[in-house]
Amino acid sequence: MATCPECDADIEVDEFDVDKGDLISCPDCGANLEVTSTSPVELEAADDDDEDDDDEDEEEDDFDEDDEGADDDGDDEESEGGDWDE
Repeated sequence: MATCPECDADIEVDEFDVDKGDLISCPDCGANLEVTSTSPVELEAADDDDEDDDDEDEEEDDFDEDDEGADDDGDDEESEGGDWDE
């Protein structure tokens, strides 16, 4: 028997049916929980934000690449502009 850290509900989990790192859902509140210990079974709220952060990082990387291309074009124009002044 384990306890949900979100709603304190008792969750029947057999220590032989789960491994450390497994994800389960609380039947009462629906919280995503991670098994942090199997003897006795202990649960913590799962970090769902990690997956979202990965997606945001990829979007930022794409944005950075676009910015670098724009900077390169701007540098070329400045060097060409310098030739006209001479």
